[in-house]
Amino acid sequence: MTRNIVFSILLLAGSLLLTGCEEYGYEADYTPPAAPSNLLIMNGDGLIELFWDESRSSDVSGYNVYVSSSYNGRYELIGSTRRNYFLDDGVINGNTYFYAVAAFDYSGNESSLSSDYSYVIPRPEGYDQAIFDYRRFPNNSGYNLITERIVAYDDNLSDFFFENYNGQFYLNVWDDTDIKDMGPTIDLYEITRAPESGWSSTKDAVARVGHTYIIWTWNNHFAKIRINRITSERVVFDWAYQEVEGSRMLKPVSQERNILTRSFTR
Repeated sequence: MTRNIVFSILLLAGSLLLTGCEEYGYEADYTPPAAPSNLLIMNGDGLIELFWDESRSSDVSGYNVYVSSSYNGRYELIGSTRRNYFLDDGVINGNTYFYAVAAFDYSGNESSLSSDYSYVIPRPEGYDQAIFDYRRFPNNSGYNLITERIVAYDDNLSDFFFENYNGQFYLNVWDDTDIKDMGPTIDLYEITRAPESGWSSTKDAVARVGHTYIIWTWNNHFAKIRINRITSERVVFDWAYQEVEGSRMLKPVSQERNILTRSFTR
């Protein structure tokens, strides 16, 4: 078979294939869907939850989730989902993670990465922890956030301690630590960031059920506690502690908008 005959056969086969596509009303789709937007993140203890607004395109089949250890670093695919939600439970507390999401359609076309960028630092947290009035139970009245341990109120590791002063309840800190009452909150997650100012000059705050308090520890870490219950003997609270020194990020939801043009590698 000569080369010309082979070439003619290939041309004929290609024509038949195209004719078949047109006959059945099928046109190849090479257009990627619109990228998702408004990427939001909820950080927790050893896990991160991601939420986003769905792509505006009608032919979206699902979403690819990417992560990087730096803003302009290489973004690696860590999973796919058909929903606008993803759980990453492979994170390490104290590390920073940058996320982006892309939509893909039924033809396999993938959008650009979400134009919003979101980053987060997962941190340890705890629930229904109790400490006791330091006047009656001095050895069980303080709490150390980094070790997650109950300690004596006057222990060097005590970040704060509880006091019942003639029926008035207080959370106290030492001279090298600060505290601020952030007021009533729905839950532990409502307060998203440690404040810049407004710390108590008396190194204490009136303890109230439903209030969240920010602690600025002696070694430049931030934490938040929310009081669930108070009795004459003890206070019960939830807490979250930021392991990264100097970081005020205590938020479950992190949304940052990029105001510069960026390029991703993946």
